[in-house]
Amino acid sequence: MSSEGKKLFNIIILGVSFMFIFTAFQSCGNIAQTVITNLNNTDFHGSGYTSMSIIYGVLSASNLISPSLVALVGPQFSMVVSGVFYSLYIAVFIQPSTWAFYTASVLIGIAAAVLWTAQGNCLTENSDENTIGRNSGIFWALLQFSLIFGNLYIYFAWQGKTHISESDRRTVFIALTVISLVGTVLFFLIRKQEDTKAPGDDDSTNEILGESSSARNKMMRAVAAFKKSITLSFTKEMLLLSVTTAYTGLVLTFFSGVYGTCIGAVNRFGSEEKSLIGLSGIFIGVGEILGGGIFGLLSKKSRSGRNPVVMLGILVHFIAFYLIFFNMPNDAPIAPMEGTDQVAYMIPSKEVAMLCSFLLGLGDSCFNTQLLSILGFLYSEDSAPAFAIFKFVQSICAAVAYFYSNYFLLQWQLLIMVIVGFFGTITFFTVEWGAAAALAARGSDYSSI
Repeated sequence: MSSEGKKLFNIIILGVSFMFIFTAFQSCGNIAQTVITNLNNTDFHGSGYTSMSIIYGVLSASNLISPSLVALVGPQFSMVVSGVFYSLYIAVFIQPSTWAFYTASVLIGIAAAVLWTAQGNCLTENSDENTIGRNSGIFWALLQFSLIFGNLYIYFAWQGKTHISESDRRTVFIALTVISLVGTVLFFLIRKQEDTKAPGDDDSTNEILGESSSARNKMMRAVAAFKKSITLSFTKEMLLLSVTTAYTGLVLTFFSGVYGTCIGAVNRFGSEEKSLIGLSGIFIGVGEILGGGIFGLLSKKSRSGRNPVVMLGILVHFIAFYLIFFNMPNDAPIAPMEGTDQVAYMIPSKEVAMLCSFLLGLGDSCFNTQLLSILGFLYSEDSAPAFAIFKFVQSICAAVAYFYSNYFLLQWQLLIMVIVGFFGTITFFTVEWGAAAALAARGSDYSSI
């Protein structure tokens, strides 16, 4: 197999592995609060929102050290170990206990930081300036198939049910645990790239994350990775992109946890309210996959760079937020187990709710594919620290959003996303114009990014 073929193979395996792991994890997150609401009459007293807040809070802090950990053990082994911890978190729901639930939330926060740092490094190592857009799209589209498969099962298994029994819960989470383990095993198929670092190229990713038989050299690289993360955090481009990244963290919280809970709480949806959670996840996945395919795989045909895609993303999201505001009761995110009988500005419509799910996924793919692409382009030689900073900002904002989701009415959550999304779009435009100018100075074709 040629070098380019091997790199493409690695990208596909990376995407498929993440697809399996996040088929399990995202399905788990989508139904966690609904399942927990049905458990709170027992000895279990956890909160799905609080768990997710812990996960993303620990994840954000762990991103400060994740480049060093990846440097010590390598990206492939880092992803394998992290996948095991994802599986353990999901397995907790088979026989839930409050202490195990929150302990697993802390552990998976650490694992997630390492997993996504290693993913960013693997993506960049197997890409170059001309293929980073394509490879980001392939990875994102494969990853987002995870929203289809798990939620399809939930939709059919829970159709017509207003209460989730112990048997239903165990069946779902045993299946999700096995799926997560399959994705973890697939990481072993990723093939290592030969070290092509030029002599004297001291700042390259290979220098930070390269293999060495010397424990001392690995420790030096780990320290170098940590220092590089701190240095990159205060660059102009990274600070500007952090606003855009913060927006993706808020949206991640909303579509992966809050919106499904809102749908499941609307009593006017009748006996379909619980199965509609799964259907909503499917439509989010369709939007994500469509966006990944169009804006990633077809990026070579674009002559305008990334800005039009991000502009489309924010417009699509603003439309979705407007329709959700009119369609969903304000108290839906914090409704009790009995649900809510309130009505917003229109009679709740299942069709509008599913359309909004699709728009949320499509807009999210616009932002994430372009962020992955521009990070891989700007920081090709420092990919692990750059992607660690990306996940640090995204996850800390997701943690904050999960925390206030316990208390804020729907209208205030939507308003926060509108404000941050507007400024995040402006800051992305600023960085992209700078990247275009740099390419022009080098005589490269702008469409290649």
